Amino acid sequence: MKRVLVGMSGGVDSSAAVWLLQQQGYTVEGITLLLTEGSACGSSRDTEDARLTAARLGIAHRAVDCRDAFRNTVIRDFADTYAAGATPNPCIVCNREIKFGVLLEQALAEGFDAVATGHYARIERAENGRYLLKKALDTSKDQSYVLYSLTQHQLAHTLFPLGEHKKAGLRVLAAEQGWEIANKPDSQDICFIPNGDYAAFLEQEMGLVRKAGDFLDMNGQVIGQHTGMIGYTIGQRKGLGVAFGEPRFVVRKDAAHNTVTLGKSEDLFTSELIADRVNWIAFDDLTEPMTVTAKTRYSQREAVAVIEPYGESRVRVRFSQPQRAITVGQAVVFYDGDVVVGGGTITESK
Repeated sequence: MKRVLVGMSGGVDSSAAVWLLQQQGYTVEGITLLLTEGSACGSSRDTEDARLTAARLGIAHRAVDCRDAFRNTVIRDFADTYAAGATPNPCIVCNREIKFGVLLEQALAEGFDAVATGHYARIERAENGRYLLKKALDTSKDQSYVLYSLTQHQLAHTLFPLGEHKKAGLRVLAAEQGWEIANKPDSQDICFIPNGDYAAFLEQEMGLVRKAGDFLDMNGQVIGQHTGMIGYTIGQRKGLGVAFGEPRFVVRKDAAHNTVTLGKSEDLFTSELIADRVNWIAFDDLTEPMTVTAKTRYSQREAVAVIEPYGESRVRVRFSQPQRAITVGQAVVFYDGDVVVGGGTITESK
């Protein structure tokens, strides 16, 4: 009988993961990671919710302080990426470095066979022995996009009990079991910035300084002044602080020259990108062009693309149709049907 350490956030999903694993005969313990002060990441309320649910399910539960590791990896990367003029996805870094990094290695050191979480995704072992990451059956909740960076070692020691289930059914399960968290809302936005004000967080908590600079048009001409690059994201239209006779959108950010380029909606569409730090899941390496579906944002619909090697640890992606607001710093993830082929970090689009 396998021993599994389950990351419990205090919500319905991770609680349901514990229950489902118990029904499958696993020996389960729960753990809540304390990641930041007073946020949705291991807040006192979430920790207490997890403890109470664990007690109802008859399993041991503990809370572990991971705040230093979280700040030094996830939050530091978030700030550094913004300072470089790109837009990060901290959930991907957290999954790779904390939930399936720090937590997994601690679990294995303590004699557990695997970790489990409340993510909506599936892991299957192919006939050749390779572990595959697949989309959840509940496509409206699928989280495979933010899990693309997991390694074969991590996948081999991870369970996703919710991959075969619908979220609505799990809420019914929680209510039937009498869990107090049955109607608890899902977490939203970035957990360590619960109010969504990224720029204020970067200034007040991470010491980044807003430096005013030039707004440029698509021809490189100065058309106004911005208040600091960290306050803008690709595709942004509102809150620019400059009035024009027609809608203008943030098309590019140039950290080296501290400029923000504005353009029309059609200027946001590009058909090609380069990504680095690529992690392949379906195979060891890409050696020739391959047709896939791909997406460059979590909530985006996949689009047909051809991927091809582009130097060491990089890939060129050519979409069959132009894509809107491809953003440096975000992830591009490749699919073959419901199998995650791999993915990487976008470094340029054109």
